[in-house]
Amino acid sequence: MSNLLFSIFPNERFVDLGLYQYGWEQCEPLHSYGPSARNHYLFHYVISGTGTLQSTDSRGLTNTYQIKSGEGFLIYPKQINTYCADEEHPWEYAWVEFDGLKAKEALELAGLTYDQPVYHSNARDLSMELQNEMLYIANHSDQSPFHLIGHLYLVLDLVVRSCAFRKRLRTGRLQDFYIREATSFIEQNFQNEIGVEDIAAFCNLNRSYFGKIFRDAVGKTPQEFLISYRMSKAAELLKLTELSIQDIGNAVGYPNQLHFSRAFKTVYGIPPRQWRAENAFRMPPAEPPLSPQNPAAVPPSDSAAHHKSR
Repeated sequence: MSNLLFSIFPNERFVDLGLYQYGWEQCEPLHSYGPSARNHYLFHYVISGTGTLQSTDSRGLTNTYQIKSGEGFLIYPKQINTYCADEEHPWEYAWVEFDGLKAKEALELAGLTYDQPVYHSNARDLSMELQNEMLYIANHSDQSPFHLIGHLYLVLDLVVRSCAFRKRLRTGRLQDFYIREATSFIEQNFQNEIGVEDIAAFCNLNRSYFGKIFRDAVGKTPQEFLISYRMSKAAELLKLTELSIQDIGNAVGYPNQLHFSRAFKTVYGIPPRQWRAENAFRMPPAEPPLSPQNPAAVPPSDSAAHHKSR
């Protein structure tokens, strides 16, 4: 049996919470990854064994953490990190890479930050549920995107409820209202030539103040979020339509094809044409036509069908 399960999420259209890749691995002794930086949040839950995490903090200093079974660790976007399995007791872990409007809020509620990346549980039963949910996602890549996103919500809920650093939820904040207004404006106008000034003006806020509260709430600047949203829509069109690259660029607010290709490559790592070649949706082959020359295609009689269905 393989000691690794790895899957890439097939859908880019979830704005509140999106899944990018996920899996499970029983690591070999001293197996390591990094130094590297991710584009999204990456959470590992350690099922057995132990290992070390090295990650930079908000001051740019590198800290080393020893992490054992029943614990976990979070890597923030753009955070430089390296993690390595123990030589004698290498860890087994499950992971999810995710992002979205709700991601930063959930992680802040759990108390997991750039400077506090290690998950410690204060409830054994909830941490076991967390382990089961993460293993469920790793083992069910054949399920629908909605099904997997539902289980990702359960993972984040369990992280928040079980984390020893959990914070109290603050409700009714005016900041939340502005963020909802801004994201709604982006969703309805991403195909037009809009910028941060337009979004701030729609919310009746000063641009610099708007940029600060947006970044604090979402973890990205308004410009980064706008680009990411446009590229997710572009990826959807590349995958599901036969529109030209230029037409797709126009459809997501980039009349200049070169600028569109550069923005797409920044988000996805490869040009749009290559991404389409690797991800385009392909219809399954058509069923053979019903005809006397193809007896296998002739449907059974009503009585036979009724008998088979019982």
